[in-house]
Amino acid sequence: MIVIPNLTRGGAPYALIENVVTDAGHRNEGLGKAILKAATDRAWAAGCYKAMLMTGSKKPSTLAFYEAAGFEQSKTGFQARRLPVRAEQ
Repeated sequence: MIVIPNLTRGGAPYALIENVVTDAGHRNEGLGKAILKAATDRAWAAGCYKAMLMTGSKKPSTLAFYEAAGFEQSKTGFQARRLPVRAEQ
């Protein structure tokens, strides 16, 4: 999680969370949700007005996990990449 300065919202920063991965042998133990909660807790403590979670996954199970962790899919994202997108594993 990184806190990013902002020019809107009265200068309140926002947080960006990306590349959340739980080892396959430790899934369904609550670790991923605990990490996301810790990240958002840190974002709120830093005065962020929102925490954005980015994922390249289109797997319904992954998206359902993020929703169950308290995130909503609400924006459209665009990116310019220097390196090509890796195939989803």
